[in-house]
This record gives sequence, C-alpha cells and structure tokens, in this order.
Amino acid sequence: MKVDLFDFNLPEELIAQVPLEKRDGSRLMVLDKHSGTINHGTFPDISSYLEPGDCLVLNDTRVLPARLFGMKEDTGAKIEVLLLKQAEGDTWETLIKPAKRVREGTIITFGDGKLTAKCVEEQEHGGRTLHFSYDGIFYEVLESLGEMPLPPYIKEQLDDRERYQTVFSREAGSAAAPTAGLHFTEEILNGLQEKGVSVAYITLHVGLGTFRPVSAETVEEHEMHAEFYQMTEGTARLLNETKANGGRIISVGTTSTRTLETIASAHEGTFREENGWTSIFIYPGYEFKAIDGMLTNFHLPKSSLIMLVSSLAGRENVLRAYETAVSERYRFFSFGDAMLIL
Repeated sequence: MKVDLFDFNLPEELIAQVPLEKRDGSRLMVLDKHSGTINHGTFPDISSYLEPGDCLVLNDTRVLPARLFGMKEDTGAKIEVLLLKQAEGDTWETLIKPAKRVREGTIITFGDGKLTAKCVEEQEHGGRTLHFSYDGIFYEVLESLGEMPLPPYIKEQLDDRERYQTVFSREAGSAAAPTAGLHFTEEILNGLQEKGVSVAYITLHVGLGTFRPVSAETVEEHEMHAEFYQMTEGTARLLNETKANGGRIISVGTTSTRTLETIASAHEGTFREENGWTSIFIYPGYEFKAIDGMLTNFHLPKSSLIMLVSSLAGRENVLRAYETAVSERYRFFSFGDAMLIL
C-alpha cells in the first residue's frame, strides 16, 4: 500500500500555533465510521454522543520539560539536548544539536553546573546516550532548567507550559503530549461521569517518533518506534466490565488506542494489568480488538497517525473528512480542533 494514498493538501495557515483561550473552545467534527456522515459542533457537544455504560480511556502521561540548553565543558560551545527515553537510572537516550560536537566522553553542563551530562555512547542521526549528574531530585532539576519540547511545526513560544499538559496528567515521562486529551476540562469529565460514562486511565509515554514522517514508499516498510505503556488492574477490570455489559470503549488519542490494542491483541480481546514496550503499527486492514470509537485531532499528511485513523473509519471517509476540515477552516495538529469517530 503506497504511503502517498494518505496524502492531502494542507494550507500552512491552518496549523494551530497556540492553544485557544479556553481548553474546551475547539470545534468538534463527528465522523460516522460506517457511513462517512459528518456532523459539526463544538467540543462540549461530545457529551451528547457518549452514552451511559460507555467508557472513555485517557492517557495520563505527563510531558517532561525535556529540551535542555547547555555548553561543552571544555570549549563553551552551545549544545541543545532533547531527552527521548530513560535507559536506566540517570542514563538517557537523547538527540543532540549539533551532534558533531558531542563525542563519547564529552561533558555538557547546564544551569551554572546544577546539572552535568557525560556522553557514554554515540548513535546515528544525532542520537547520544548521556549519563546525568546532579544534586537533589532529577525531575525537579529538569522542571527548573528544561523547556517544553513542542512539535517542530509549532513556531510560537508557549506562555503557559501547562497548556501542553492535559488536566489529568500525572505520570511523568513523555517527550510530547497526548494532544487529543488537551480539550478536556474537569467540568466536562465530571459531567460525563454524572451521565454514566466511565472514565479510565492508561499510560503511554509518547516518543518524538510520533512527529516523524513516514519515509518509506510503502506503508508495510515503515517501522514504528517503541513506547512504554502500562495499565493498572483497576483499569483492566473496568474495561472488561464495559465490554461484558455491552458498552463502548472510546479511546482518547492514538496513544490510548495503541496501548489498548497492544494489550487486547495479546489477550484475545480482553484486558489485563500489564506494562511493557509497544511498537504496534495500525494501518488499514487492521482488525480492531479493543476500541469501538476514538477521539483524535487532525494529523499530518502521510503520517502513521492518519493511517491509524483510516484503519478505523476507512481511508476514503477520512480523506473526505479532512478535505471538509480544510474547506471549513478547522485548526490542525497539537493545538487544533478535534474529531470524534463513532
């Protein structure tokens, strides 16, 4: 299957550069995955599409302020470090700019020496494994020195870093936000629960591979990056009960979808307490085992994310919906509008 089949024309001005003043102020497109019918509304309308007995699944990962600016200890050259994944203890896999200045044994200092890092291994494409040294608690040091790693298509500065966190974020570890969850407020979540909609939480720490375009010519050639996930016993029990009682499981975002499908695929459509690494790649032809619907944002052309959405609602339906979104001037990507697929 050609990657070009998932291309579409996106005017650059439709890429949302800043969040709306109100979290729930975005528009909501509702796509019927069977008929392709499209309805338009605003995000609070989501409650009218969910029913008592349904279960909404949210990713409670929290974004690390993972972009650090430091300098080489010996030359004072400026170095940018992006934390990607904790390898073990205080050792992290990172991306470095400019990578050619950082070789094995190089020492980088940050924040007047509050944090130092030694390069212990070199990888391709700017990848470096760094071992960090510091006083106190690493995440507290990171909060004081780091910046939010906003996606490359966002050029504006973020005034309030909490706007790149969901209101339910709690498990630190992501290099990017699960952006479909950014629309929710405490009021909307409380209202859904009062209606009888269950809310469950999983964790998947989003890697920067999420933003990388698919470079292969065919879909089948693409290899997904691995991301850490976990599901608690309580969430597994709630999801199994929802299915047994005939309720729908609605995932919020592609990250929740990939976690749920990873676990359900391993356990014949059921859920268990589990943690591990997933590199599941969902594209048309995939048979869903976990979810009945999904809330998501509008994604990049030819990305693995639009392929996942197309596998749920059909490629032609999705591309038609995206054409409509462009003509109706919907806002795209991380700070953009939302699509509910049922």
